[in-house]
Amino acid sequence: MMRALLIGCLLLLAACASQPPLPVHTPNLALPVQLHIEREQDGQRQDWLLVIQREGEALRWSLMDPLGIPLARQKLVAGSWQADGLLPPNPQARELFAALLFALTPAAELPGSYPQAREDDGVRALKPHWQVIYRAPLTFTVSMPGQHLDYRVTALESSP
Repeated sequence: MMRALLIGCLLLLAACASQPPLPVHTPNLALPVQLHIEREQDGQRQDWLLVIQREGEALRWSLMDPLGIPLARQKLVAGSWQADGLLPPNPQARELFAALLFALTPAAELPGSYPQAREDDGVRALKPHWQVIYRAPLTFTVSMPGQHLDYRVTALESSP
């Protein structure tokens, strides 16, 4: 009985610790980039600002609310996420960052970075995780079908 309970707990823990897919090779992104993120789930909407920048070999992801208060900061270093700063872990933000990395990967690099991905007529998918519908290169919607969650993404203009 105790062994079955322990195995059940370990399986539950493993499911909770699962990581969203990352590319085989880190794609070459045009950075830095500032994105406006509109999150919509169950009729509720939130607005965020995301800044992605290169720091040496790492990609730094900083998510903020409209007032500039940090919500999540992560670095993608050598194919794995690392906490950046003192913010508590935010698995939802980490999944968003992984989905955006997928969406921002140049089409020419997609087969080498995400071998299971499919792209056709402005729609990119990595099932069962994400579907991306492009309206322009930096204007797109990321859907997470199993969660009934959508992110509308638009680039913010940079000041010279």
